[in-house]
Order: sequence, then structure tokens, then C-alpha cells
Amino acid sequence: MRRKFGVLFSVLLLAGSVQSQSKYGEDSVNCVTNLSLYREYYKQKNYDDAIKPWRWVYNNCPSSSGNIYKNGPTLFKDLMKKNPENKNAYIDTMMMIYDKRIQYFGKQGFVLGRKGADLIKYKPSSFELAHSILSKSLELQGNNSDAGALAAYFKATTLMEGNKKLDKQAVLESYAKVAEIIDYNLVNNPKKEKYYTQASEIIESLFAPYANCEDLIGIFSTKFKNTTEDIDLLKRITRLLAIKECIENQLYFDAATRLHELSPSAISASNMGKLNITKKKYSQAIDYFKQAVELEQEGKTKAKYYLELADAYRISGTYSTARSMAYKSVELRPDWGEPYISIANIYASSVKKCGSTDFEKATIYWLVVDKFIKAKTVDSSITAKANKSIATYSKFFPNTEQCFFQGIESGQTYKVECWINENTKVRTSD
Repeated sequence: MRRKFGVLFSVLLLAGSVQSQSKYGEDSVNCVTNLSLYREYYKQKNYDDAIKPWRWVYNNCPSSSGNIYKNGPTLFKDLMKKNPENKNAYIDTMMMIYDKRIQYFGKQGFVLGRKGADLIKYKPSSFELAHSILSKSLELQGNNSDAGALAAYFKATTLMEGNKKLDKQAVLESYAKVAEIIDYNLVNNPKKEKYYTQASEIIESLFAPYANCEDLIGIFSTKFKNTTEDIDLLKRITRLLAIKECIENQLYFDAATRLHELSPSAISASNMGKLNITKKKYSQAIDYFKQAVELEQEGKTKAKYYLELADAYRISGTYSTARSMAYKSVELRPDWGEPYISIANIYASSVKKCGSTDFEKATIYWLVVDKFIKAKTVDSSITAKANKSIATYSKFFPNTEQCFFQGIESGQTYKVECWINENTKVRTSD
């Protein structure tokens, strides 16, 4: 109570010092008193006490301050939370507040953006009206469109399409329009970069279900150039194409390559390595996986990149180096079974290139199984996976007759040569 008296006393002092001015209306003292009262309460977030003096100035001296219309929607959003049964009436009042703001203080394009954004948020069933309001806002504002208005406009567009008021092509055109405005502001409006980035993420999530690869490639092909410096655009292209599983397209490859050139990271290097694997460009893939290893600082993640590098060497036929990379992964994560599975696969891949007889080739499967056993020994989480592979590869062991003719028996130590040069135990497939 003492706080309220303090507010009232300071307001009365201010009102007594104000001479009559046209913007305060015929009752300038009451106007200034109520204007100051509501503002003080508003600053304190005491919206219950602010609403009565706010109503007075809204009705009696509407041109006295732009704050009436900037603060009004907040007061009615608060009332919506407290009295949800009156939600529709409060929304209608908010819409009138925005209209009156334009009437007395202009900035039609900007205010329509706020009006449409609130309408689609609080009454999405009015999507058609919201879309009309927001379309007008974008028409007037262009590159000056507010980030929130862009997100709201695209949401309204998708609702229009979902209710058969617009077709899919309109969604694509709307996306191209808002994406271009966002791209402009990410470059030219650094103070609000955070808001445009957030709007971009919302828009992309809404857009993803509507576009197939062909649609996305058609849109982005006109925007992408190999010399682009726009990292945000490149991230948008690669992210959306990845979401829609369009990574085999040349556009994705080119955009990802350019993104890695401009903003190299362990993740982007790894992605580039995988892309080059799919294109059977193994030497380039190896170079990218090496970059991933060099750029990564965290041990567990570096271990994963070492395995990717090992696999690239395996596919290229460089088996000894592939095994060395897998063991580097073991050094970083000794309790992880995947490096041993990688080594098992390396050995299995080299079967055709090792040994001059069927027996010599088959002995390699002893080592393959050894590594799967080692994998589940150090990492129980992959036991099922390892057991399945053990059952498969055990069928390729030499049989008893083959071992007999080589003068060896089950349980003996046997050295597999070729490039491997590793000891194992003799076992038979029968």
C-alpha cells in the first residue's frame, strides 16, 4: 500500500506541472495522471493495477503516447492467462489496439507484422485473416520485416495450404521470399542476428514436410554459387537437404564443400569424408577424415573419427594403415568395442588378397573371429552384434581335413602371415 501511495504522489506532482497540450486531450491533467500511473505500474509488472489507468488514456487521450499501444497487448495477454474464458474478447481488443496504433502513430507495415503474429499465435483458427495481415506487412516492410513477422507469415501460409486455401507452390514461393529476407538480415542486421536465426529455424521446421528433393534443389540452385561467402545460407542448404535425405545430389556436395572451406570443423570434415566415400573418391575422403581427427579435441569423439579414417583406408585397400588407425581409436577409448569390430572387418576385407591357397585364406577368419570376441570382451553393449558376426564367420574356418593335410590340430598356435603377421588358435568349421 505504501508503494502505491508513493507512485500516486509522484504522478500528481508531475500532472500539476503539465500545461494543457492538444495531445493530452481536453482533460490534460487526468490524462497525464493516468498515463503516468499506468506506466509506473507497468514498469513494476503490476498489470492488475495498470489496466484501469491504461483504459482511461486509451479511451480519452489516445494520441498522448505511443506506449499506450506498445504496452497494451502485454496487459491483455496477462489477462488471457488469468481469465482464459474471455480469451476471444481479449484477442479482439488486442487487434483494435494495433489498428489504433497505426491510426495515431503510423508504421503500418511494422505494426501489421506484430498484429498478425499475435493473431496466429493466440487464435490460429483465424489463419486466413492472419495471412492477409502478414502478407500486407511483408509487402510494406520487405527486407525490414521483423523476424517474428516472418515466422508468423510462414506458419499462416502452411495453415492456409493445410486447409486447401493455397497450393504447395505457394508454400515454396513463400519460403523463398522469407528465406531471402532472413539471409539479408543475417548479413546486414547483426544486432538482431539472434532473432532472425531463431525465425529461420522455425521456418525450416515448418517447411521441411512440404518440399521434396526436386523442390529444394530448384529453390537453392538459384541461390547457391561456388564463390558464396554466406555461411548461414550454406548451413540452411545442407541442413534442409539432409533433413529431406537429398545428400546424393551434387548441390549438397558443392554446398557442404564450400561450407567446410569457409567454416572448417571436425564435424564438417567428417561429413565431407562420408560424402567422398559415397562418390568413391577415397583419397579425398581420407584427407577429410584426417582433418576431422586433427580438428577434434575431445577424446571420445576423436576416437570415432579415427574409426572413420580406418574405414576409408580399408575401402581403399590400405589395410595395414587402416589397422593402425583403429588401434589409435583403441588408445583413446580402450573400453569401446567398435575399434575391434573395425579391425575384424579390415581382416575380412583382405582375405582375397592374402594367401595362395584356400587354406591360407581361410585361416584369416580365425583372426576375424578373435577380434569380434575381443570386442564383446571389452564392451558388453555390443555382445549381440559380435555374436552374430562370430556365428557367420566361424563357418568359413578351415575344416578338419584341411588342417590334417597341413599337419595342424585344433588348439595349436598358428601365425597368419601376409601383411597381418599375428598369432591365433586353430579351430575347424566342422
